[in-house]
Parts: sequence; structure tokens; C-alpha cells
Amino acid sequence: QVQLVESGGGLVQAGGSLRLSCAASGSIFRFNSMGWYRQAPGKQRELVASITTSGSTGGSTVYADSVKGRFTISRDNTKNTVYLQMNSLKPEDTAVYYCYIYSFGSWGQGTQVTVSS
Repeated sequence: QVQLVESGGGLVQAGGSLRLSCAASGSIFRFNSMGWYRQAPGKQRELVASITTSGSTGGSTVYADSVKGRFTISRDNTKNTVYLQMNSLKPEDTAVYYCYIYSFGSWGQGTQVTVSS
């Protein structure tokens, strides 16, 4: 069993930045691809970004078209943590953001991000 704990959400004005963190329990973190997903009210959960394993700071990344150029996913395997740096935030980025570990199929509890116009 692996536990994921997200943090870093909050309220920010459009154009602002936030950095989300997801800390994973256990030593298996470095062997797993990780993802950030989000779910806005009334909408399905969608992939924001994912990162594979490679070395201590991660391998290849994938981004949703809507966040390319604005968001950056990264990881630090020495801290069992994956990050999502979000810049140039827009009101449509408002959602609950969830961390996901692929091989376990486990989700974090989510962290709310609200972007005001």
C-alpha cells in the first residue's frame, strides 16, 4: 500500500503561479511513473501531466495541450516527491488536483486550486 499526500493548492489571481507537491510513502516511489490529474465541478477527471522514472529527477514527460508551456512536472526521488509548477494560471485551471501513482492505481486526497479572474 502506498500513500500520496498533496499540498500547495490555494487561491491565486489569473496570471499567478502555484507549486503543488505530492509526497509518497515507501521506497517504491523511484520505480513508478507518476501523474497529476484534475477534476473541475461537473467535469470528468483529466490528465494534466505525467512523468516516468529515470535517475533521481525523472524521465520523459507528457502534458495536456491546455497546459503545455505553462505547467512543469518534475520529481525528486531522494524526497519521494513529485511536483507540478503551474505558471500563468487561468480561471479554467480551477479544479481539484490529484496525484496518481500508476503501478498501484492509487490517488491522493486532492488539493483545491482556485484561479480568480
